[in-house]
Amino acid sequence: MGDVFIGSQAVRSGQLTGYQLRTDFQSIYQDVYVPKSRAVSLRDRTVGAWLWSKQRATIAGLSAAALHGAQWVDDDIPVELIWRNTRPPDGVIARNERLHDDETTFVARLPVTTPARTAFDLGRHLPRGRALARLDSLMRAIPYSIDHSLLIAKRHEGARGVRQLRELLPLVDGGAASPKETWLRLLLIDAGFPKPTTQIPIHDRWDLIALLDMGWEQFKVAAEYDGDQHRTDRSQYVKDFRRIPTLERRGWIVIRVIAEDREDDVIDRVYRALTSRGWKP
Repeated sequence: MGDVFIGSQAVRSGQLTGYQLRTDFQSIYQDVYVPKSRAVSLRDRTVGAWLWSKQRATIAGLSAAALHGAQWVDDDIPVELIWRNTRPPDGVIARNERLHDDETTFVARLPVTTPARTAFDLGRHLPRGRALARLDSLMRAIPYSIDHSLLIAKRHEGARGVRQLRELLPLVDGGAASPKETWLRLLLIDAGFPKPTTQIPIHDRWDLIALLDMGWEQFKVAAEYDGDQHRTDRSQYVKDFRRIPTLERRGWIVIRVIAEDREDDVIDRVYRALTSRGWKP
């Protein structure tokens, strides 16, 4: 009996009594239990949803992305399954969709959509900006073939959201280290700037002195998103603050962006920096 299990099976096999099941364990889905003392994780709920499907469903979407190692996936998101039962319990999304044999794999003995098929689903079922952030995060965790995802899109031509998926796949970049970095990159692309390069290394001889979030090496202009770590990690803040003069001495203009900045202001600052370096819109 594992940490997540079918209650009726445990009682029938004699591993637990009905009393023990009721007093020491909590139900997360019908006849699926975990210990009451356990903080239920996304993985627990994913395993539980698969057990609820009688081990017939394939784990998909964000749940699959998390199993593949993608970051920034909260524990309370709905578990996504591909299965013919379209009346799942609360907290589970089941889609009756077709899967080809090469679109599934196993992670920790669980049936999961492949990274390329997972990307196909993420790019279709989420709003545009969030979809690209999830595609970036998946690429960062486990590089997948954009061409393979496009091939899957061709197989499922009439599927919902394929047009958005085809638009987003060429923009995927595993260099995005957070959803906010994806947001900033997409903002700049939508504004008409050239697609920026991510994770630009700056060296002093052999020493790495900076790794810029994104930018245009030709013009020596970079854009960086200053996230919450700059408020919570003082040493990181000081390190980042001190490297700016070093970068400026090497000819770089660094546009620092925070959550409170207006999008128009960010675009204007980048525009002025790029045009000052010779970029022509």
